[in-house]
Amino acid sequence: MKSINQDSIISHRIDVHHHIVPTQYVGALKGIGIEAAHGAGFPKWSPAMALDVMDRNGIAAAITSISSPGVYFGDATFARDLARRCNEFSAQLVSNNPDRFGFFAVLPLPDTEAALKEAEYALDTLNADGVILLASTGGKFLGDSDFEELMAELNRRQAIIFIHPNIHPSSEKLKLDMPGFLIEFLFDTTRAVINLIYTGTLERYPALRWILSHAGGTVPYIAWRLSLANFEPEFLERAPRGMLAYLKSFYYDTALSSSPYAMKTLLELVEPSQILFGSDFPFAPEPIVAKEVEDLQKPGLFKDRTLKAIERDNALTLFPKFKRQRENISDAQYVGIQAQKKISIRTKIALSLARKVMNV
Repeated sequence: MKSINQDSIISHRIDVHHHIVPTQYVGALKGIGIEAAHGAGFPKWSPAMALDVMDRNGIAAAITSISSPGVYFGDATFARDLARRCNEFSAQLVSNNPDRFGFFAVLPLPDTEAALKEAEYALDTLNADGVILLASTGGKFLGDSDFEELMAELNRRQAIIFIHPNIHPSSEKLKLDMPGFLIEFLFDTTRAVINLIYTGTLERYPALRWILSHAGGTVPYIAWRLSLANFEPEFLERAPRGMLAYLKSFYYDTALSSSPYAMKTLLELVEPSQILFGSDFPFAPEPIVAKEVEDLQKPGLFKDRTLKAIERDNALTLFPKFKRQRENISDAQYVGIQAQKKISIRTKIALSLARKVMNV
């Protein structure tokens, strides 16, 4: 493994895409015949292993989550029980290491009623930092009307939602001889993002704060094409700020996307204030985590101040509990975040033109 810059070993990074793989979770899935996660086996994991990797790669804190395939496999009771056990395990991990871990609570969707109860318990009793929602569950994408009550409650709480991809049933029918995580994950995220915007969910629930895995899947690359939706009158009724404004409001993590190809494309879409460090450990093993850290430090990609914001300061605006004594967060990050809430003059002109064209 290539060694990384020793300056980066100083633990400052906050990892928002960091999975746990408890033995009880793996055992529960094995009990129903599931022994792999969409082309990748379940990696070995323990709290001690996670802390060692974090220490060696300058990661001061991590917000943990259960990855795909989640907890739902057709049995609602099984999903409720497994979600509760995973969330209580996560809360204990945080209790044992309060300066090193936070967690996103897993919810037993598509059972909305059960998800509401688990969200209440996890956020109020276990003090979860937010929730993880799979981009699709039970064949339904985020933005589905069946999830409306959950969105309303999470919006009331101004919750942070971490979106992680899954494998949709339609992907499994493609008969492509390659692991699902390789490309289908990216499309699952993209479809969920567009459905959230297209259905008006983001407009109805503006207090929600969303983090997208893997730099948003394919979203940054196809953003302009997606903005053609602005020429549909029905779309603008549901999403009056226009497609790009909503895309710019998401946070995007760097997990498995730290290359200049992905980062430069992402920077064409969003301000640096919307980018968060993510590793995808342990599904991304330590050599890949080290490579991600190294890639983000490549000359010419980010200025030092911007890199620090991506690796730490931006996350502190969402998770201030990790702020160190007398630590200052750059005012520029707040300015950048506030800018996402405004519609630029150029966007206003484009939307005006689109409405004129549609009225011809």
